[in-house]
Amino acid sequence: MLAEKVHVTGGQFLLDDTAPADVFTPEDFDETQRMIADTVREFIERSVAPHTEELEFEKKVELGKPLLKEAGEAGLLSVDVPEAYGGMGAPKATTMLVSEVMARAGSFVAWHGAHCGIGTLPIVYFGTPEQKAKYLPGLATGELVAAYALTEPESGSDALAARTTAVLSPDQTHYLLNGTKQYITNAGGADVFIIFAKVDGEKFTAFIVDRDSPGLSVGPEERKMGLKGSSTCAVILEDAKVPVENVLGEIGRGHVVAFNILNVGRFKLGAGTLGGCKIALEHAVPYVKARRQFGRPLSDFGLIRAKIADVAARTFVAESMVYRTAGLLDQAIESLERTAPDFDRKSIEAVGQFTIECSIIKVFATEALALAAEEGLQMLGGYGFCEDYPLERIYRDERINRIFEGTNEINRMLIPGVILRKALKKELSFFAAAKRVAEELLGPPSFEEAGELGFLEEEARLVAAMKKACVAVLGFAAQKFGEDLKEHQEILADVADMVMATYACESGLLRALKQAARGGEERARLMADMLALYAHDAVDQLEIWGRNALAQSAEGDELRTMMAGLRRLTKHLPKNRERLHDAIAARIVEAGGYTV
Repeated sequence: MLAEKVHVTGGQFLLDDTAPADVFTPEDFDETQRMIADTVREFIERSVAPHTEELEFEKKVELGKPLLKEAGEAGLLSVDVPEAYGGMGAPKATTMLVSEVMARAGSFVAWHGAHCGIGTLPIVYFGTPEQKAKYLPGLATGELVAAYALTEPESGSDALAARTTAVLSPDQTHYLLNGTKQYITNAGGADVFIIFAKVDGEKFTAFIVDRDSPGLSVGPEERKMGLKGSSTCAVILEDAKVPVENVLGEIGRGHVVAFNILNVGRFKLGAGTLGGCKIALEHAVPYVKARRQFGRPLSDFGLIRAKIADVAARTFVAESMVYRTAGLLDQAIESLERTAPDFDRKSIEAVGQFTIECSIIKVFATEALALAAEEGLQMLGGYGFCEDYPLERIYRDERINRIFEGTNEINRMLIPGVILRKALKKELSFFAAAKRVAEELLGPPSFEEAGELGFLEEEARLVAAMKKACVAVLGFAAQKFGEDLKEHQEILADVADMVMATYACESGLLRALKQAARGGEERARLMADMLALYAHDAVDQLEIWGRNALAQSAEGDELRTMMAGLRRLTKHLPKNRERLHDAIAARIVEAGGYTV
């Protein structure tokens, strides 16, 4: 997929330049990947769409399990399962493409996502050969349905505070699990649960637990705001008997399973919510083309065109970084020896190198979908508030995504936290870069005037400046607070937003430049317009985030000096947003939905 080159690790994009040819983009999908995407669409149209009323309004969650079986028969549950166990063993780009297209399935997306992702993948990556042989073939076909049970009434984001316990039986043949798991997706139909408990009340450990295990019961369905056709129940464990051979991974190392699998869930959720952004436009744009007010279609009005363009631009940069991240993951995995007995375990370790990027696309894409649902509903006016129109459901359903797979607040803490951890472990030369940027900002300003700028040269300059701003602000805060920086969550959140905006802008920039190099001027021009619209707004917002973080880290002359440097980095002439809105909206309206 990507050419062989030096080892790349997560967060490195902040410190190094990336060539456009080295990023994976949606334009790079091969014929097999496009055929798989078509298969997903055909399955949804054939098997899921006819049950929309029952799933979304009659809340017939029991339909989820037979639909998963049909998805298995179509090969849509086996994408991540190794070939040796009946799966495809497909690249992560394929996994994310399936997640994106599956967003069209409404509530069923939760059944599919929980089963294929956090339900099945713990066994793929951490299971013994015997566990894989026992469970993976059935999970790949839909004969078995999986669920992931981590959250408890008293532990959500703080997963290691779990109270569920596991005690070895006197004959050492099984464990007795006691506790309650809460908000477990697929619980109503699951045959297999990945459950976390503390052995002897201390050693956080993962277990594979069959539904028919004595002592396991499932509570009633939760009454939820959205995803009405999905199953969400409590799982109650009362001396539940689990054979010792069903310990998943190592005793006391359950956190390795939990956090690595959540990381996979994040990049899949990023792709899925990207799909939701496109769907929102598909429902809003035809309406504003057809609806007339004051003798004109709504799509002719400037404020409607602005909404269309803003959502499209946010979708474009989200799409660019989702698949850029897929390329990074696949590149890391491709460097491994596929025939090695520990290939699956090494694969998840390779994915773990990119925790920063996985958290970024989870937060950014889920919040992009929030914007798309909000603006899409607004474009429909009163109709958008009615159940007869899909945007009403999209508006309700999207809200959980900012809570799934670690809240967006937790992920914002992770982004700068992991950057600094990798820096301390010498995996990133972050502190040396921070020192260089600080020296540059403390030096005299440059008074060179820019000449005539070529295609996206201004945006390239802005991306380079945004990187420096991220490094400068985080480096300064780390120097000021040291280990105590973790207690300053508002600074960390501001830095996370700076880093996310930077990754978004650079990903869109590299994709547009790659497209321009391939030819197809009209397509590259649309990409460039969407990038420019997002990037020039983003750099203004980045200055605010940076300013806020610096104001919490310094005062007096020191603050004035740092602020002067930040202003130098983020200085730019504004774009004519009305022109960009009109150009982008014209293409989206003509296409009837998102296009590049």
